[in-house]
Amino acid sequence: MSQVVDSIVDKVTNLGLSNTLPGSSDKPTGPAVYVDEGTGSDETADGTSEKPYATVLGAMVAKGQDVSILTRKQPTDEWAAITPTALKKAKKSYELHEKKMKKAAENKEKLEKEAAEMKEREAKRLEESKKIQLVEDASLPPATKVKIRGCANHHEKRVRVFGWVHRLRQQKENTFIVLRDGSGYLQCFISGKLAQTYDALTLTLESTVEIVGTMKPVPEGKTAPDGHELIADYWKLIHAAPSGDDAFSNKINEHSDPSLLADYRHLVLRGEKAASVLRVRAAMLGAFRTTFEKLGVLEVTPPCMVQTQVEGGATLFKLDYYGQPAFLTQSSQLYLETCLPSLGDVYCVQESFRAENSHTRRHLSEYTHLEAELAFITFDDLMTHIENVICDSVEIILSDPVISKLVYQLNPKFQQPKRPFMRLDYRDAIKWLNDHGIKREDETTHEMVDHVVGDDIAEAAERKMTDEIGVPIFLHKFPRELKAFYMKRVPGDEDYTESVDLLMPNVGEIVGGSMRISDMQELLEGYKREGIDPAPYYW
Repeated sequence: MSQVVDSIVDKVTNLGLSNTLPGSSDKPTGPAVYVDEGTGSDETADGTSEKPYATVLGAMVAKGQDVSILTRKQPTDEWAAITPTALKKAKKSYELHEKKMKKAAENKEKLEKEAAEMKEREAKRLEESKKIQLVEDASLPPATKVKIRGCANHHEKRVRVFGWVHRLRQQKENTFIVLRDGSGYLQCFISGKLAQTYDALTLTLESTVEIVGTMKPVPEGKTAPDGHELIADYWKLIHAAPSGDDAFSNKINEHSDPSLLADYRHLVLRGEKAASVLRVRAAMLGAFRTTFEKLGVLEVTPPCMVQTQVEGGATLFKLDYYGQPAFLTQSSQLYLETCLPSLGDVYCVQESFRAENSHTRRHLSEYTHLEAELAFITFDDLMTHIENVICDSVEIILSDPVISKLVYQLNPKFQQPKRPFMRLDYRDAIKWLNDHGIKREDETTHEMVDHVVGDDIAEAAERKMTDEIGVPIFLHKFPRELKAFYMKRVPGDEDYTESVDLLMPNVGEIVGGSMRISDMQELLEGYKREGIDPAPYYW
């Protein structure tokens, strides 16, 4: 019956007759407000015909329910007074909206009151906590100062450890800290009065602390680093790390922009992944040194500041050395070569520098360069030597259970290289690429075309080939035009060199090497061809 009355009211209104029929309401007497359902906006409207609202509810919320509403469906329609039925529905929606707003306001007020009360309680709790002063119990057995790595040897004994707060979980009565000291991670459990001090309640990540307590295995079903934890009976804050906007977790986190992470590299290094990389790197350098010592190759320490180039003048970092031109070294091979007659086979671990403003993983301005020079060997000897150095060093790394675990955490798919490595002639590699449809971009037409002998195989093609073959590859005997002038020619095949790159699946090139020209005249001709003055190389 109500719907019938509403329909009659709408028709009478459209005829310009009285709208005081049963079921209708008094005609609004407020100012006119416009609603355009097609182009209006409840966000930017002011209610004029030029800037109408999109909905009647939006108009009522902004202007009140007593306004005179004029509506239209599209900009091409004429403005018309809202029908009583539509007005009735809009008023119901408005009333519901007002109830919701009132409820939201009440909830907001309640939450604000609760937050204020909680803040007041927390402030009172913090003030009370300042009265708690911890004193180490002298009646307990003396605590042994240990590094975290040695805690496993002190179960059921009292120890004293120092470190940084790596993780922090605070509960009402207890606090769990994962402590980091560089040698490992240790879960520490602080409870009772120890967890109620001002320092405990305001503790932040990366703060430095001293914790004393008894080493215990974790309860069955629980987990912790190395399966044990420190039950604290005393602790002391050494230095508090910043909180608020300057807190560690606000400076860097998983969503941080890479450029920001570079600026805060000193903080990134405190993370487990970065620390693991540095540990594996240290183990790798140690393994290489052990391998070279076993092979009878002696380590020497060439200079970083030099007056000669090795890889081309365009990539030299130049500096003024007390009025004389000098450079940061590109390679230490020349210095290693001078040591051969005196010391025999030699190697170095040295920083090298290349002034190449290329933003790829293959172009670093500074990197740690492991180089070796061996005397009286053949080209086959060279490749066998490289193979032995790589395989023996990896075996040493993986024989350490701690480092091996880190290796597989960082790279779960890592596969230990197996001897013998595949040896692939450059020309056979060109054929393999073409046979397998791996093309290169033509520098002129930019079309993808087959490789030809003489091409400098691009990294992408080289990596795809290596990944598909799936084993370490010695790619060797490159055309002389692609290699440095001092590399020895292949006997009987003078257009190619006794040069080699070691390619590793899922990585790419990791080693480059070659035999050196030993004929003085041939070497001087190479200097001349490259436009290099031989005078600075007299030595």
